[in-house]
Amino acid sequence: MTALRLGADRLPERVGELADLLADTVNAGASIGFLAPFERERAAAWWQGRVDAVATGRLAVWVALDGGDRVVGTVSLSFPFPDKPNSRHRAELVKLMVHRDARGRGLGRRLLAVAEEAAAAAGITLLYLDTETGSPAEHLYRTAGWTRAGVIPDYAADPAGVLRPTTLYYKHLDIPAG
Repeated sequence: MTALRLGADRLPERVGELADLLADTVNAGASIGFLAPFERERAAAWWQGRVDAVATGRLAVWVALDGGDRVVGTVSLSFPFPDKPNSRHRAELVKLMVHRDARGRGLGRRLLAVAEEAAAAAGITLLYLDTETGSPAEHLYRTAGWTRAGVIPDYAADPAGVLRPTTLYYKHLDIPAG
């Protein structure tokens, strides 16, 4: 797997592949903010809407490429409070996705590590996220050293529209020397 960070100049080139990945992930049942059925066109519009956030530094997006040049996964870091001096040390891990046909090979764990390393290199000392309680993603975060902070009941609807609880996680990062 090759991980590639997409700038605002490169993100539009990958919108189609990212849309395929997003639609696949939602339609496979992952609760990442959308309801099924989720069409590729809506997914492409959503990704296109992220370009400005990438351009302004409020969002960092990485894609995982298979042996060729096909996008098979993605992860993002959101920097929601750049205007608040007391919040610049933290970022939110968002939209960790792996295509159905690329799962089970450790790709999610590698994408998570890429985001954590990039965050630490940027001076971020605290990452946080939320994920559907009981989802396969919870196992990934726990075994990758994330700490469970608590559960919020009926937080978000899953792709079928059923309200589900979410679990909040955080991770303190070590800042590299130098």
